[in-house]
Amino acid sequence: MKHEKYTLRHEIKYFINQSVYYTLRERFRYLLDLDENTESDDGYLISSLYFDDMYHSARKEKIDGTRFRKKFRIRIYDRSDEVIKLECKIKFDSFISKVSATLSREEYDMILDDDYDFLATRPEDVCKELCALHHTRLLKPVTIVEYMREAYVFEAGNVRITFDKNISASISEVDMFSESLILSEILPTNLMVLEVKYDDFIPTVILDLLQIGMTNKSAISKYLLCRNKNIGVTQNG
Repeated sequence: MKHEKYTLRHEIKYFINQSVYYTLRERFRYLLDLDENTESDDGYLISSLYFDDMYHSARKEKIDGTRFRKKFRIRIYDRSDEVIKLECKIKFDSFISKVSATLSREEYDMILDDDYDFLATRPEDVCKELCALHHTRLLKPVTIVEYMREAYVFEAGNVRITFDKNISASISEVDMFSESLILSEILPTNLMVLEVKYDDFIPTVILDLLQIGMTNKSAISKYLLCRNKNIGVTQNG
Protein backbone atom coordinates (compact mmCIF):
# COMPACT_ATOMS: atom_id res chain seq x y z
CA MET A 1 0.00 0.00 0.00
CA LYS A 2 1.27 3.46 -0.89
CA HIS A 3 0.66 6.89 0.60
CA GLU A 4 2.35 9.66 -1.36
CA LYS A 5 6.03 8.49 -1.47
CA TYR A 6 5.73 6.06 1.44
CA THR A 7 5.21 2.29 1.35
CA LEU A 8 2.83 1.44 4.21
CA ARG A 9 2.73 -1.71 6.33
CA HIS A 10 0.45 -2.90 9.09
CA GLU A 11 2.00 -3.21 12.54
CA ILE A 12 0.51 -5.01 15.56
CA LYS A 13 2.20 -5.30 18.96
CA TYR A 14 1.57 -7.45 22.02
CA PHE A 15 3.07 -7.90 25.45
CA ILE A 16 3.61 -11.62 25.98
CA ASN A 17 5.06 -13.75 28.76
CA GLN A 18 7.68 -16.47 28.46
CA SER A 19 5.12 -19.27 28.41
CA VAL A 20 3.42 -17.80 25.33
CA TYR A 21 6.84 -17.10 23.81
CA TYR A 22 7.99 -20.72 24.04
CA THR A 23 4.68 -21.97 22.61
CA LEU A 24 4.75 -19.57 19.66
CA ARG A 25 8.45 -20.05 19.06
CA GLU A 26 8.03 -23.78 18.50
CA ARG A 27 5.22 -23.22 16.03
CA PHE A 28 7.02 -20.43 14.21
CA ARG A 29 10.13 -22.56 13.76
CA TYR A 30 8.02 -25.26 12.18
CA LEU A 31 6.08 -23.04 9.74
CA LEU A 32 8.13 -19.85 9.24
CA ASP A 33 11.68 -19.05 8.19
CA LEU A 34 14.23 -17.45 10.49
CA ASP A 35 15.31 -13.98 9.46
CA GLU A 36 18.48 -14.13 7.37
CA ASN A 37 20.32 -11.89 9.87
CA THR A 38 19.93 -14.42 12.68
CA GLU A 39 23.29 -15.81 13.76
CA SER A 40 22.47 -17.29 17.18
CA ASP A 41 19.59 -19.12 18.84
CA ASP A 42 18.58 -15.96 20.73
CA GLY A 43 18.56 -13.73 17.62
CA TYR A 44 20.62 -10.57 17.23
CA LEU A 45 21.23 -7.45 19.30
CA ILE A 46 19.66 -4.17 18.20
CA SER A 47 20.75 -0.82 19.61
CA SER A 48 18.85 2.33 18.63
CA LEU A 49 19.70 5.92 19.52
CA TYR A 50 16.47 7.95 19.54
CA PHE A 51 16.13 11.69 18.97
CA ASP A 52 13.66 14.20 20.37
CA ASP A 53 13.31 17.97 20.10
CA MET A 54 13.24 20.77 22.68
CA TYR A 55 9.46 20.33 23.01
CA HIS A 56 9.73 16.56 23.67
CA SER A 57 7.44 16.10 20.67
CA ALA A 58 8.24 12.42 20.02
CA ARG A 59 7.26 11.51 23.56
CA LYS A 60 4.20 13.77 23.77
CA GLU A 61 2.81 12.76 20.38
CA LYS A 62 2.98 9.09 21.33
CA ILE A 63 1.23 9.70 24.66
CA ASP A 64 -1.43 11.82 22.92
CA GLY A 65 -1.95 9.24 20.18
CA THR A 66 -1.18 11.71 17.39
CA ARG A 67 -2.34 10.06 14.16
CA PHE A 68 0.65 11.13 12.05
CA ARG A 69 4.06 11.25 13.65
CA LYS A 70 7.74 10.65 12.99
CA LYS A 71 10.59 9.31 15.10
CA PHE A 72 14.25 9.63 14.15
CA ARG A 73 16.83 7.11 15.32
CA ILE A 74 20.25 5.70 14.51
CA ARG A 75 20.40 1.90 14.59
CA ILE A 76 23.27 -0.57 14.84
CA TYR A 77 23.48 -4.35 15.22
CA ASP A 78 25.48 -6.39 17.72
CA ARG A 79 27.29 -3.23 18.87
CA SER A 80 29.19 -3.15 15.57
CA ASP A 81 29.89 -0.06 13.44
CA GLU A 82 29.89 -2.07 10.21
CA VAL A 83 26.26 -1.09 9.54
CA ILE A 84 24.97 2.22 10.91
CA LYS A 85 21.52 3.32 9.76
CA LEU A 86 19.86 6.68 10.20
CA GLU A 87 16.14 5.94 10.14
CA CYS A 88 12.88 7.82 10.31
CA LYS A 89 9.90 5.72 11.32
CA ILE A 90 6.61 7.24 10.17
CA LYS A 91 3.26 6.39 11.71
CA PHE A 92 0.02 6.80 9.74
CA ASP A 93 -2.80 5.74 12.10
CA SER A 94 -2.38 1.93 12.22
CA PHE A 95 0.16 1.89 9.38
CA ILE A 96 3.91 2.39 9.47
CA SER A 97 6.64 3.24 7.02
CA LYS A 98 10.39 3.68 7.32
CA VAL A 99 13.02 5.57 5.36
CA SER A 100 16.73 5.25 5.99
CA ALA A 101 20.26 6.21 4.99
CA THR A 102 23.60 4.57 5.77
CA LEU A 103 26.05 6.51 7.92
CA SER A 104 29.77 5.99 8.32
CA ARG A 105 31.29 5.77 11.78
CA GLU A 106 32.83 9.20 11.19
CA GLU A 107 29.40 10.66 10.37
CA TYR A 108 27.89 9.03 13.46
CA ASP A 109 30.62 10.57 15.60
CA MET A 110 29.99 13.98 14.02
CA ILE A 111 26.32 13.82 15.04
CA LEU A 112 27.34 12.86 18.59
CA ASP A 113 29.65 15.91 18.54
CA ASP A 114 26.65 18.09 17.58
CA ASP A 115 27.84 18.58 14.00
CA TYR A 116 24.85 18.06 11.68
CA ASP A 117 25.69 20.35 8.76
CA PHE A 118 27.17 17.56 6.63
CA LEU A 119 23.69 15.99 6.51
CA ALA A 120 22.46 18.87 4.37
CA THR A 121 24.85 17.77 1.61
CA ARG A 122 23.63 14.16 1.62
CA PRO A 123 21.16 13.22 -1.15
CA GLU A 124 18.72 11.38 1.13
CA ASP A 125 15.68 13.30 2.38
CA VAL A 126 15.95 11.70 5.83
CA CYS A 127 19.41 13.26 6.26
CA LYS A 128 18.31 16.70 5.16
CA GLU A 129 15.24 16.56 7.43
CA LEU A 130 17.25 15.58 10.49
CA CYS A 131 19.63 18.47 9.83
CA ALA A 132 16.75 20.93 9.47
CA LEU A 133 15.01 19.71 12.62
CA HIS A 134 18.23 19.95 14.60
CA HIS A 135 18.66 23.59 13.62
CA THR A 136 15.00 24.63 13.97
CA ARG A 137 13.76 22.48 16.87
CA LEU A 138 17.04 21.40 18.51
CA LEU A 139 16.39 17.74 17.71
CA LYS A 140 19.10 15.72 19.45
CA PRO A 141 19.84 12.24 20.89
CA VAL A 142 17.97 11.52 24.12
CA THR A 143 18.05 7.79 24.86
CA ILE A 144 19.37 4.42 23.73
CA VAL A 145 16.99 1.46 23.39
CA GLU A 146 18.57 -1.99 23.21
CA TYR A 147 17.11 -5.51 22.97
CA MET A 148 17.60 -8.99 21.55
CA ARG A 149 15.43 -9.58 18.49
CA GLU A 150 14.35 -13.03 17.33
CA ALA A 151 12.76 -12.64 13.90
CA TYR A 152 10.71 -14.86 11.59
CA VAL A 153 9.42 -14.24 8.08
CA PHE A 154 6.62 -15.62 5.93
CA GLU A 155 6.57 -14.89 2.20
CA ALA A 156 2.80 -14.60 1.69
CA GLY A 157 1.76 -11.13 2.84
CA ASN A 158 5.42 -10.24 3.44
CA VAL A 159 4.90 -11.07 7.11
CA ARG A 160 7.64 -10.40 9.67
CA ILE A 161 7.18 -11.49 13.28
CA THR A 162 9.66 -10.55 15.99
CA PHE A 163 10.19 -11.31 19.66
CA ASP A 164 11.96 -8.36 21.32
CA LYS A 165 13.57 -9.56 24.56
CA ASN A 166 15.52 -7.96 27.41
CA ILE A 167 14.46 -4.45 26.40
CA SER A 168 16.81 -1.99 28.09
CA ALA A 169 17.28 1.77 28.36
CA SER A 170 20.52 3.70 28.64
CA ILE A 171 21.34 5.49 31.86
CA SER A 172 22.41 9.05 30.86
CA GLU A 173 24.74 7.88 28.04
CA VAL A 174 23.78 8.57 24.39
CA ASP A 175 26.78 7.02 22.62
CA MET A 176 26.00 3.44 21.58
CA PHE A 177 29.73 2.68 21.24
CA SER A 178 30.75 4.10 24.61
CA GLU A 179 32.73 1.77 26.87
CA SER A 180 30.91 3.32 29.84
CA LEU A 181 27.43 2.58 28.46
CA ILE A 182 25.12 1.33 31.22
CA LEU A 183 21.70 -0.12 30.44
CA SER A 184 18.75 -1.01 32.65
CA GLU A 185 15.98 -3.45 31.72
CA ILE A 186 12.56 -1.81 31.64
CA LEU A 187 10.18 -4.79 31.77
CA PRO A 188 9.77 -7.61 34.29
CA THR A 189 11.90 -10.64 33.42
CA ASN A 190 8.83 -12.61 32.31
CA LEU A 191 7.68 -10.04 29.71
CA MET A 192 8.70 -9.24 26.15
CA VAL A 193 7.19 -7.61 23.06
CA LEU A 194 5.81 -9.49 20.06
CA GLU A 195 5.54 -7.45 16.85
CA VAL A 196 3.73 -8.48 13.67
CA LYS A 197 4.27 -6.52 10.45
CA TYR A 198 2.68 -7.28 7.09
CA ASP A 199 1.68 -5.63 3.82
CA ASP A 200 -1.90 -5.76 2.48
CA PHE A 201 -3.06 -8.96 4.16
CA ILE A 202 -2.06 -11.45 6.82
CA PRO A 203 -2.45 -15.16 5.95
CA THR A 204 -4.96 -17.22 7.91
CA VAL A 205 -2.24 -19.62 9.03
CA ILE A 206 -0.46 -16.74 10.78
CA LEU A 207 -3.66 -15.49 12.39
CA ASP A 208 -4.34 -18.99 13.69
CA LEU A 209 -0.88 -19.14 15.21
CA LEU A 210 -1.32 -15.80 16.93
CA GLN A 211 -4.51 -16.90 18.67
CA ILE A 212 -2.48 -19.17 20.96
CA GLY A 213 -2.47 -17.52 24.36
CA MET A 214 -2.62 -14.08 22.78
CA THR A 215 -3.90 -11.04 24.66
CA ASN A 216 -5.26 -7.84 23.16
CA LYS A 217 -2.89 -5.84 21.01
CA SER A 218 -1.25 -2.85 22.68
CA ALA A 219 0.03 0.54 21.54
CA ILE A 220 3.55 -0.29 22.68
CA SER A 221 6.46 2.06 22.13
CA LYS A 222 9.86 0.78 23.21
CA TYR A 223 11.13 4.34 22.83
CA LEU A 224 8.47 5.69 25.19
CA LEU A 225 9.06 2.96 27.75
CA CYS A 226 12.78 3.67 27.74
CA ARG A 227 12.40 7.44 27.69
CA ASN A 228 10.07 7.27 30.66
CA LYS A 229 12.60 5.08 32.44
CA ASN A 230 15.18 7.82 31.87
CA ILE A 231 13.01 10.54 33.38
CA GLY A 232 11.38 8.40 36.06
CA VAL A 233 7.73 8.48 35.03
CA THR A 234 5.12 5.91 34.09
CA GLN A 235 4.11 5.14 30.51
CA ASN A 236 0.93 7.17 30.95
CA GLY A 237 3.07 10.23 31.39
